[in-house]
Amino acid sequence: MAPPVAAPSTAPRSWYRDEGGTLHRDLDPARFSTIVAAGTGTLWVDLDLRSPEQRALLTTAFRFHPLSVEDTTSSEGRVKLEEFPTYLLCVVRGVRFVEETPDQFDVETFNLWCFLGSNYLVTAHGPHAPGIEAAMDRLARAPEPLAKGAGRLLHDVLDATVDAYFPILEQVDAFIDGLEERVFVHFDQEALRDIFGVKRLVLQLRRHVGPMREVFNILQNRPTPYLAAETQVYFRDVYDHVIRLTETLDSYRDLLSSTLDSYLTQVSNRMGLVTKGLTVVATLSVPFVVVSGMWGMNFVSIPLAEMPNGFWIMLAVQLGLGGGLLWVLHRRGLI
Repeated sequence: MAPPVAAPSTAPRSWYRDEGGTLHRDLDPARFSTIVAAGTGTLWVDLDLRSPEQRALLTTAFRFHPLSVEDTTSSEGRVKLEEFPTYLLCVVRGVRFVEETPDQFDVETFNLWCFLGSNYLVTAHGPHAPGIEAAMDRLARAPEPLAKGAGRLLHDVLDATVDAYFPILEQVDAFIDGLEERVFVHFDQEALRDIFGVKRLVLQLRRHVGPMREVFNILQNRPTPYLAAETQVYFRDVYDHVIRLTETLDSYRDLLSSTLDSYLTQVSNRMGLVTKGLTVVATLSVPFVVVSGMWGMNFVSIPLAEMPNGFWIMLAVQLGLGGGLLWVLHRRGLI
């Protein structure tokens, strides 16, 4: 089970590289508006939207458009890219496996809002943001991206967010390998439920990844004052990752459909074998039932009734008829 998520503090995490190259961390929120107004240096502020004090900074310190601020209140808002007069809003979707539930195919999705200005990047999210944590770790080891501007910071954050999908796809691939073994090797009849579970998971991931293709296609191609041309080149790599994710999920979907068809075919074949076996048994029982029924009638005179070996003669006739039926069925390839 995953450890509980810590409650957010009232002050957000922040990084600032001033025009002299000095690095500052965890600034006083009162300085944010001054830095934004000055337009110098590079500022990254990471907001945890569970904190009312941090959420309020969207309006008080950065003065984002009310529609952008309202958008952060919806955890199911669509993936998109919008340009405003003083900033660029990019919304992407993250995902993680929910380890707190017994369902091994249960995933949770969450939005990441990125506000890109001329000299700042503001990221806003809920309790889970693996891409943010990965980007923060990289920045702690090598703060050079701050020297390259807010656009490169946005690339690092979005690249880490998209890369967080790949471990999930590896786990989905392991799920599918296990299902194939259960269907083709052991034929586990309980595999049908898991096939539908993994297929639902793949379709859910595909639905979330698909819209991000358009977002990154715009980021790498559309001219904008907030992203330099040399910075947009880096988004091509993220776009390629999204294409890889989409193609992999499409292949998983096709593979699961084939696995499901194979499962249903095996069920049908096994049902056919059972029906075939019952048919053979029923066919072989016909001479025994017919002959025994005829000689079991209540007549005074019945052939062979007075003969000492009559029973053995009739038994031999019945076995001969049964053997003849077996030979005919074998010649016709039915058994």
